[in-house]
Amino acid sequence: MTAAATHQHWAEEFQHEALFYAGLDDFLAGTVPFVREGLEGDEAILIAVPEVRLRALQSALRPELLGDGRRVTFLDMERVGRNPAHIIPAWAQFLRDNGDGDVPVRGIGEPIWRGRSDAELVECQRHETLLNVAFADSGSWRLLCPYDTVGLPADVIEEAERSHPWVSRADGERTFSERCRDLDVMAQPFDAPLSAVGIETQSVAFGLRDMAAVRKLVAVCARVAGLSTVRTDDLVLAVHEVASNSIRHGGGSGTLRVWHDGGAVVCEVTDGGRIDAPLVGRQLPDDDSLGGRGLWMANQLCDLVQIRALPDGNVVRVHMRV
Repeated sequence: MTAAATHQHWAEEFQHEALFYAGLDDFLAGTVPFVREGLEGDEAILIAVPEVRLRALQSALRPELLGDGRRVTFLDMERVGRNPAHIIPAWAQFLRDNGDGDVPVRGIGEPIWRGRSDAELVECQRHETLLNVAFADSGSWRLLCPYDTVGLPADVIEEAERSHPWVSRADGERTFSERCRDLDVMAQPFDAPLSAVGIETQSVAFGLRDMAAVRKLVAVCARVAGLSTVRTDDLVLAVHEVASNSIRHGGGSGTLRVWHDGGAVVCEVTDGGRIDAPLVGRQLPDDDSLGGRGLWMANQLCDLVQIRALPDGNVVRVHMRV
């Protein structure tokens, strides 16, 4: 796909735009006109940003919301996007509830903010890339993604230019991002490096007959780390589903490692398979789908799920905070 063809494609379809702002006043200068334009066009609007900016935006828009706020939904991104894999399903539901791509809608989503852990940041950046894949054929709608140039490192801002076809600033300047990757590159298997495995690690190799040992190891490590009974049960179920995927789709066997790291229990499942579906775990599989439900369930149950397709096999890490 040539640069000209890429530009034409992005212009006609889903418009995914990074808004670079410096401080709260800049944030409002860039987002308030965007919302007002949507209200003037009678568009449904979903706003999902961290709470402090959510309240500031609600305050700035109070006259419009009092007059005609029924089309605007506000969500605290620190809650809905705590696990970044939950965000694409939220946007998909928003589209289904508002014309399913047949009428113009718009949104503001800020999944990356200062304070995200390193692991969360990488998954958020993957999320931003996969938004383009998930909604490539979803109709014409606009999604504005604010990035704080004061609070975020320069490399995070640079990555935003690679995952967003459009880039804007609070003064109204809006340009096509020449750095943005093509869709076929965005959809390729993900192999970003993972942090080192914990020093004090418990492990077990497993096959079809060893699932009880898998569940027992996770349960024991979770209890020792201080997880509640409910969250222990959730983690056990999540790892069971991931390990079952290894047996069904990853060569019939795998290895489980469990450790405690930075206030969370981390469980890593490796196998000899190859995950090549970019949205696996971030989209509810169709009723007739042969796979994907295990990773979807793991994302619903856990605080963070990292999926990697490496040359020698799959790696899936699930995190549950204590």
